[in-house]
Amino acid sequence: MSADDSLPQPDLFVTSSGPTHRSPPSSPLAERLRPQTFDEFVGQDHVLAGHQSLRQAIENDRVPSLILWGPPGSGKTTLAHIIAKKTKAAFVAFSAVVSGVPELRAIIKEAVQRRRMHDQATILFVDEIHRFNKAQQDAFLPHVEKGDIILIGATTQNPSFEVIAPLLSRSMVVTLNELNDDAMGMILDRALNDVERGLGKSEAALTHEARQYLIRYGNGDARSLLTALEYVFRQATSVSDKPVTLDHSRLEEILQQRVRYDKDGEEHYNVISAYIKSMRDSDADGALYWLARMLEGGEDPKFIARRMVIFASEDVGNAEPMAVVVATSIFHAVEVIGLPEAQINLAQGTTYLASCPKSNASYAGLIEARKDAKAFGNLPVPLHLRNAVTSLMKDLGYGKGYRYVHHDRKAETEQTHLPKELDKKKYYRP
Repeated sequence: MSADDSLPQPDLFVTSSGPTHRSPPSSPLAERLRPQTFDEFVGQDHVLAGHQSLRQAIENDRVPSLILWGPPGSGKTTLAHIIAKKTKAAFVAFSAVVSGVPELRAIIKEAVQRRRMHDQATILFVDEIHRFNKAQQDAFLPHVEKGDIILIGATTQNPSFEVIAPLLSRSMVVTLNELNDDAMGMILDRALNDVERGLGKSEAALTHEARQYLIRYGNGDARSLLTALEYVFRQATSVSDKPVTLDHSRLEEILQQRVRYDKDGEEHYNVISAYIKSMRDSDADGALYWLARMLEGGEDPKFIARRMVIFASEDVGNAEPMAVVVATSIFHAVEVIGLPEAQINLAQGTTYLASCPKSNASYAGLIEARKDAKAFGNLPVPLHLRNAVTSLMKDLGYGKGYRYVHHDRKAETEQTHLPKELDKKKYYRP
């Protein structure tokens, strides 16, 4: 079956029966080297090795709905393209970034017709599915349930938070890992040696140290690795027609090392978690490192400062009551000063909070009290604690027996302040 001209073009509708896709020579290196088969696909053996159930399902054309979750450059889109080649179903690639629900409805209409008229399934690949809000994701549900489409969604963000529960329950979540150094090395070597699609014709070469540098630079992201490799060789060959061998110092000269930090995705939550836990364990060095990672990655400094204010009450608490005052001052300083100077304020606040004694007694007490508030419902306020603002209230006993602590010091220990059902409860344990 060929592409339907009524659908948006280009590359929105692809069928597995079409010719093998080959990117033109002018395409970026990462696109030219996109794996076409499982033999070329590296680094995800935990889900795609020959004996794994997902691999068998793809090979036997029994693909379930999938949510592919993994960091950038881990192979989500590539896996979808391989599935397209292996399956007899029609394959529709759809980006949540550039298209919306109206285009989606047109595609689903075509899928329904295809199923009824030709008994052919449609695989709908939705890149960055987390870009659809929860209401928009509802549009997939009835068609997944009826079998009109097999949904394959790709996301860099935790699907537990970004994909609606009904879709998750009808899909298999496949976690793709950040590529390790061995996988990155295999991809790099293939790029250097592949004559047809890579840099093999240019006789490009790297020293061992330069190779390791590029692998570290890629930071588990194959696309980033290949983009950097292509860039450095273009820069190097622009001044010489001869075969080029790049060493570590030349790479450092061409590339500026940077830290990957996806401030809108999973890495954002991982790093802030490491930062807070380092401060909680009074490890100022660890906290400074994670602070540096966030700053290098472009995190909003006010977000970090807000977390400090929360931490000051949640984890330091009354062990050092001034902590929340200092943290609030840091937040104000960050707001007024801004980067780059505000990093000095953030560093001071980080090391101060990490060095403070710790107590979560206030927060832990509140959590316990809230559990009782939910469990026991609306327990009545004891009459002696009620304020008798009218004569009727006074006649009903509001405020009767209340002891004013400034006149009766024993009131603070002898007078009850909880409903009778909770009279012996202790929430605050400093």
